[in-house]
Amino acid sequence: MGERAETGKTNAGRFFEDYRLGDVIRHAVPRTLSGAERALYHMLYPARHALYSSDEFARASGLKASPLDDMIVFHTVFGKSVPDVSLNAVANLGYGEGRFLAPVWPGDTLRSESEVIGLKQNSNGKTGVVYVRTRGLNQHGTTVLEFVRWVMVRKQRLDAPAPDTTVPDLASAIDASDLVVPQGLTFDAYDFELAGEGHRLGDYSVGEKIDHVDGATVEEAEHMLATRLWQNTAKVHFDTSARPDGNRLIYGGHVISMARALSFNGLANAQMVVGLNAGAHANPCLSGDTIRAWSEVLDTADTTTSGVGAIRLRLVATKGGAPFELRNEDGRYRSDLLLDLDYWALMPT
Repeated sequence: MGERAETGKTNAGRFFEDYRLGDVIRHAVPRTLSGAERALYHMLYPARHALYSSDEFARASGLKASPLDDMIVFHTVFGKSVPDVSLNAVANLGYGEGRFLAPVWPGDTLRSESEVIGLKQNSNGKTGVVYVRTRGLNQHGTTVLEFVRWVMVRKQRLDAPAPDTTVPDLASAIDASDLVVPQGLTFDAYDFELAGEGHRLGDYSVGEKIDHVDGATVEEAEHMLATRLWQNTAKVHFDTSARPDGNRLIYGGHVISMARALSFNGLANAQMVVGLNAGAHANPCLSGDTIRAWSEVLDTADTTTSGVGAIRLRLVATKGGAPFELRNEDGRYRSDLLLDLDYWALMPT
């Protein structure tokens, strides 16, 4: 057979020099979600929060049925953006200003769009950081999720001039008054026994730390399945030649979902994630790593909805490291730390 012909029709993905401040990118391939995504999600992660597991529990909490897990929505919206934002990424670096704005139900169709809000070339001249604000919209045009993320992306033309540096000024946390409680949600008749734990908002104090005890070892097959499920096409997750060490990088969202699921033990009543304040993937996760998690209570707040409060949590995932240790003496993240995520969740008062 002869050499493969160049057609010019395939997509090599954007490189750092291809982004322009203010660009709005409508991402391809909307996706209709169903109960199958829920079943697969619960196969991949030990997710047990009752509101996402039972239609009857959700109806008793004022909703029409059980919505799809908040992280299913996050992964779907995120995955749509990958071919245009992070196909040539070295790593996804962090998140901020994330809000879940409306429940997503089986049968809803989601699409994504991103606006470039920041650019900064790295000093090595080979990579740069791209900041985007991504929105997920349903079939009615309603925004169901929005978040900012920043990604380190390779340059293809090393002689391409560096753009003017623009780093967005992001809020350190979503104000509790800006959190959206789904219409109809109430925890007035909340069944703590069915939920799995008796702890309500008033049982948690700011500064309290919780070791979630359980661990889960990441297998090559499951993270590959998860990344395909969310239609995440980033090369570092599939192609062993995309990284110098020859390893596939575990998708950071896989670590988030695993840590969130593990946090059930101690936070079973932190039912709905409604805000992503900040997040960092501190070190790479590879197949064979065992993920463990601990949480710190950062804040609590009332909402205007009867029986529903908000709890702000730091969720930390490690690959077997000791709980409650975040940084070394030099201020850097410990080498065994995988994820540092700051989020708001809704909890019965």
